[in-house]
Amino acid sequence: MIEEKKIEEAVRLFLEGIGEDPEREGLQETPKRISAMCYELFGGIGQDAAKHLEKNFTAKNNEMVLEKDITFYSVCEHHLLPFYGRVHIAYIPDGRVVGLSKLARTVEVYARRAQIQEQMTAQIAEDIMENLKPKGVMVYTEAEHMCMTMRGIKKPGSKTVSFVAKGVFEQDGDLRECFFRLL
Repeated sequence: MIEEKKIEEAVRLFLEGIGEDPEREGLQETPKRISAMCYELFGGIGQDAAKHLEKNFTAKNNEMVLEKDITFYSVCEHHLLPFYGRVHIAYIPDGRVVGLSKLARTVEVYARRAQIQEQMTAQIAEDIMENLKPKGVMVYTEAEHMCMTMRGIKKPGSKTVSFVAKGVFEQDGDLRECFFRLL
């Protein structure tokens, strides 16, 4: 649950801490703007991604289902700077499939919280395995991290890749290779 007044006070203190005047014309509404923005950036906190995977359908197709290029935006829990990119999800149904938008909604639940990419990738995979019960799932995430591009090492354009393979994707190298070729 977002507490607007605490966020607004923290932003005022932050502005003072960096030597700014929170009463300056351009900054007077900044605490309220940041508080409102937090609903968007951190709206996944406390949400249960499983609810998006509950509604699924019988399917005779037991071949790979791949949803590519799911765009996401998240916030690094170490620096509170954005990281953003794309998630690719494949799963092998075991008689049940889920609506494609539900995979993107699952990504959103985990992206909309202070997070690290590696954990987000694993959480998406685990949620799909647990709730859809496919024969296997593979989640591949590639992202640019502002903590790498605008501060620290300052290497814009660098991408971080993480992936998690579960079930048959874990055991079958040919299946993993097929996934990567389809990307």
